Amino acid sequence: MLNLNKLEQLNDYIDAAKQIVFFGGAGVSTESGIPDFRSANGIFHERTSYPPEQILSHSFFHHHPELFFQFYRAHLLTLEAKPNPAHLSLAKLEQLGKLSTVVTQNIDGLHQRAGSKSVIELHGTIHNNYCLNCHQWYTASFVKQNSAIPYCDCGGIIKPDVVLYEEPLNEQAINGAIQSISQADLLIVGGTSLSVYPAAGLIQYFQGTHLVVINKTNLPNHQADLVLNDAIGQVFESLLSDF
Repeated sequence: MLNLNKLEQLNDYIDAAKQIVFFGGAGVSTESGIPDFRSANGIFHERTSYPPEQILSHSFFHHHPELFFQFYRAHLLTLEAKPNPAHLSLAKLEQLGKLSTVVTQNIDGLHQRAGSKSVIELHGTIHNNYCLNCHQWYTASFVKQNSAIPYCDCGGIIKPDVVLYEEPLNEQAINGAIQSISQADLLIVGGTSLSVYPAAGLIQYFQGTHLVVINKTNLPNHQADLVLNDAIGQVFESLLSDF
């Protein structure tokens, strides 16, 4: 059951804030039917011929593209998913002029589908795909509809514009996230274990008034003013009527 006192405190923080940044991870989208990575039912616990972390690596993509795309289509290309109350509430906060930026580790594009405009995607997005040869762009639907390796008309392999293991994060995205977080007076961290670096290290740039953590499990080594160990969609659904 949600703690009403904590919900009221979060609501007070939101009312008082002038510039809110939301930093989110896989837990934001689990209530949309998209599995996370590290929980008991997460993607990394799937029984596969190779460890999922290896399959989702830069080198595996280049050496075994057919196996990569088989796994990618089955677990990451979630085009049927729809925004949940967390996505919708954050979009509404942006429309009200309270939320300045969503910084997300997710690649599903659900924040944009919910109506958010200022979104920094640290790990890229399934909705952008490009030919490694001629750099022609393709949609996620094009990749989904291919049964094996998606090829461009020029013959090049089409790669999802997502950050794989062994690949660096986009420098522009990192810099944008640092700037947004450092200028916020309220930072809400939700649906993330803060265990994936360098993304998790961005929290250190927050210098504002209040840090709020919303996550089903406790997170170590943080200095949050408020912690809600609840499903993030439920938290925002309870707050939505007050926005």
